[in-house]
Amino acid sequence: QTGRRDLWSEAETPKQSRDPRAETPKHCLPQPPSFAAMTGKTAPPATDPAPKKKPVPTPKEEATPAPAAEGSTAPEHPPADEPAPVPTAEAAPAPEGPPAPSAPESKPEKPSAETPSSPLSLAVEEVSENSVTLTWKAPEQTGRPGLDGYVVEICKDGSTDWTAVNKEPFLSTRYTIRDLSSGDKIHVRVKAVSTSGASVPATLEQPVLIREILQLPRIRMPRHLRQTYVRRVGDAVNMMIPFQGKPQPEVIWTKGDQPLDTSHVNIRNTEKDTIFYIRKAQRSDSGKYELTVRINGAEDKAILDIQVIEPPGPPQNLKLVDVWGFNVALEWTPPLDNGNSEIKGYTVQKSDKKSGKWFTALERCTRTSCTISDLIIGNTYSFQVFAENACGLSEKAAVTSAVAHIEKTKTTYQPEKIPQRDMMEPPKFTQPLTDRTTTRGYSTHLFCCVRGFPQPKIIWMKNQMEIREDPKYIAMTEQGVCSLEIRKPNPFDAGIYTCKAVNPLGEASVDCKLDVKGKT
Repeated sequence: QTGRRDLWSEAETPKQSRDPRAETPKHCLPQPPSFAAMTGKTAPPATDPAPKKKPVPTPKEEATPAPAAEGSTAPEHPPADEPAPVPTAEAAPAPEGPPAPSAPESKPEKPSAETPSSPLSLAVEEVSENSVTLTWKAPEQTGRPGLDGYVVEICKDGSTDWTAVNKEPFLSTRYTIRDLSSGDKIHVRVKAVSTSGASVPATLEQPVLIREILQLPRIRMPRHLRQTYVRRVGDAVNMMIPFQGKPQPEVIWTKGDQPLDTSHVNIRNTEKDTIFYIRKAQRSDSGKYELTVRINGAEDKAILDIQVIEPPGPPQNLKLVDVWGFNVALEWTPPLDNGNSEIKGYTVQKSDKKSGKWFTALERCTRTSCTISDLIIGNTYSFQVFAENACGLSEKAAVTSAVAHIEKTKTTYQPEKIPQRDMMEPPKFTQPLTDRTTTRGYSTHLFCCVRGFPQPKIIWMKNQMEIREDPKYIAMTEQGVCSLEIRKPNPFDAGIYTCKAVNPLGEASVDCKLDVKGKT
């Protein structure tokens, strides 16, 4: 046992003698196949030698015959073992150098496909006078073994020595680095770790200044700027965007990841807002502008979409396709320049040769063809088409090279031939005479209705005797209604009265009885 203790003490002494060397630790750190050395560089190495001493028993087994000398040979073994393979066994990096590359030679192929990818969207959530809070998103690829956790490393600005903050990997995507010195600038990076190795680190672009942020930066975008901001060519662009943050944040404007041309775009920043101003807008000013408000590593971003428009050009290839009757068909193609805005429609105008004035025939036509109707016969027409966008009508119009002449068509009126109907009809009474009783001295009337064509001749008779021109009787016929007035009748006027209708086709008659009573 004393001999074995001496062996361990002798095995540790060369390791301590090699610690002062700066080159050996740097070479040894990436060599161990386990990822424990990568996950926590500040962790004590006591746990690492333990697995390394398990392969060392080979020299100890060689040393086991030494104890056969029992005590007397125990002091002899240390000098024999010092030059022997014991120091070489403990200085495993030297002899294990050749096998070490052989192990990575078989492993690099697997880690290349199974090591996780870099964490995403690394950002600073909060900064205080002695801590920094980070957030990020999980990597897209975690590898076949699965993700063991993340390792956060820091490096002071101006230095190249990265130090792991956490001793063991953790699975949360939020971490707070504490016990930092106020006023320091540190670089931060995060690695994803699995059993197959560590990912390429995700690093913050800018160093983080350790000082208290009283209020995180935030852009308060006005509602009308959350959609596309439209202006005409030549108009002024004046936008004021408020923000918040303490201490006063840094304001950065970019367009296409490039800084703005301050000779054309004026930017004025205050403690609470930033003003974007262009005196005369041009179409080249259209695009997406990015506003960044930053305090140390914490920042907020906003996108402004500016669209500078102008009237479109005239339509192209206007043609007079066809003319028929009172109608004309037109076709054209969209303008070459839409004025940096969508074409909403077309306005079609017509002009007759006599007056020479233009009148709108069609508005907001969304197609590139149309038919103009209700043209006047005998007139000659020309047509022009304007394009229209959000800025208005085009300054110029496309005019037809040909004219449309609405010709007169010769028509003759041919009345419809209606077959003549045979209206001939013999007399026929539709309403007969009715018996009547009257009082002496009071005039009375007899009525009947008759039809027939030609109009029949009406003959009145009393007791089968024709009543001729007698002032006592008044006979009338109107619209087929026959009437006989008997003026102041007396008992002698009583009898049978007959109305007879005669025409070339025949005759008809009706009778009635008249009674005359005396006065009581």
